[in-house]
Amino acid sequence: MMSQHPPLSPSDAIAAETADLQLRPDKPEEACGVFGVYAPEQDVARLTYFGLYALQHRGQESAGIATFIGDQVKSYKEMGLVSQVFSDSRLASLAGNWAVGHTRYSTTGSSRVVNAQPAVVETSQGPLALAHNGNLVNTTSLRQALLARDTALQTTTDSEMIAFAIAEAVNEGNGWIESAIAAFKRCEGAFSLTIATPAGVMGVRDPNGIRPLVLGYLGETDPEGGPGEYVLASETCALDIIGATHLRDVRPGELVWITADGLQSVQWAEPQRRMCVFELIYFARPDSVFHDESLYSYRLRLGQQLAKESPADVDIVIAVPDSGVPAAIGFSQASEIPYAEGLIKNRYVGRTFIQPTQAMRESGIRMKLNPLKDVLQGKRILIVDDSIVRGTTSRKIVKALRDAGATEVHMRISSPPVTHPCFYGIDTDNQDQLIAATKSVKEIEAQIGVESLAYLSWEGMLEATQRDPSTFCSACFTGDYPVTIPEPMRREKLRFEEGSSPVPPEPTLV
Repeated sequence: MMSQHPPLSPSDAIAAETADLQLRPDKPEEACGVFGVYAPEQDVARLTYFGLYALQHRGQESAGIATFIGDQVKSYKEMGLVSQVFSDSRLASLAGNWAVGHTRYSTTGSSRVVNAQPAVVETSQGPLALAHNGNLVNTTSLRQALLARDTALQTTTDSEMIAFAIAEAVNEGNGWIESAIAAFKRCEGAFSLTIATPAGVMGVRDPNGIRPLVLGYLGETDPEGGPGEYVLASETCALDIIGATHLRDVRPGELVWITADGLQSVQWAEPQRRMCVFELIYFARPDSVFHDESLYSYRLRLGQQLAKESPADVDIVIAVPDSGVPAAIGFSQASEIPYAEGLIKNRYVGRTFIQPTQAMRESGIRMKLNPLKDVLQGKRILIVDDSIVRGTTSRKIVKALRDAGATEVHMRISSPPVTHPCFYGIDTDNQDQLIAATKSVKEIEAQIGVESLAYLSWEGMLEATQRDPSTFCSACFTGDYPVTIPEPMRREKLRFEEGSSPVPPEPTLV
């Protein structure tokens, strides 16, 4: 069941799209958040609600929950934040024994309620509900194959295609696990999935493990694979909020199957670990755990490495809140330059159809960030951010700092230059809109108006992970895509011929 909204008039739709582009963050847009829980004795809709609430940073356009009692599914999804979509009465209507949920930022498919997830489809063995984080790169061929068999696709999302591919295999008489694996072998790209069926819940990652997925349990003791209450989520922060214990990551190429009999693990594809390094730098919450440590610790190391590589003679270090804060603190620690809060963030500013005036838009950064004049007045400032995509926001921030009395502004970025678009679930601009793909560091420095600009090196970024650097995808910095991109898709987003842009060759770790 879904509530419906009247369509916008053409003129209103154009105005809303134009305003949306003007207010679009100068960052790679978030991936999505997925959640799943098998807990027949619990209020699974409420657990899913809180899990999605903790994953709200991964997508703010829509939210949805599907619950199961046997072969009966109840679902609700709508545009908006988790807290806007679900009320106590709505959650009470979603009684069930297990559930999956999703919070969405649209990376494929338009931003409409029909594309909200979980995707629910019927099969010969009952309904399935699927929540997807990632992007497929073979959507054109997969869609054509499904339509050739008269599949009744309802949306424009690759997520629904995965669900129908599973249904197609189920309808041929296969079991849930066999059907799912058959479908996954038709999919190319990034997919971390939670899937609910009449028999139980699945958690799945693609063979590269590009997007995260973690496994936890509710209760006092680890069920050790036996019957128990299990939880799946994009990040460990979603386990923390409901009091679940983090057990481990779902492995790349693994399917975990949770039923009344317990947890079964199937390694359906050979793992080729290439997790998105931007998850560590920016997307995931700093309190989420990867490789047995919080991402806050990793981001501190990024800042410390940045201070070693690109020092500056300044009075204070500040951050672009919130994502730049850990790296700024790390820079301060390594450089022994005092850290201060120079910008205050309004955390309640989001997308809205009530648009500011043109004059307000021109100084629009003040809607989200406001400088502290008494901290900045007469100071030489070094400001740390996690990335620069188009440079529009950076330029406004620098101007705001100067207007507040900063005598010098230096900028340090705790990641390498973003020179290539992502095809695996992050909504980045086409390559010609990425400032580092068209300009040198010195040209960017002049455009945003700083005394100096420096990025963290590719080697330093990977060294700070303290892991094998070959296990990460860093294609947005190097153009080395771990899953082959079909030529039409490459042509659409990659605008430069080899060697025609100022992108440096991929560096080698020493």
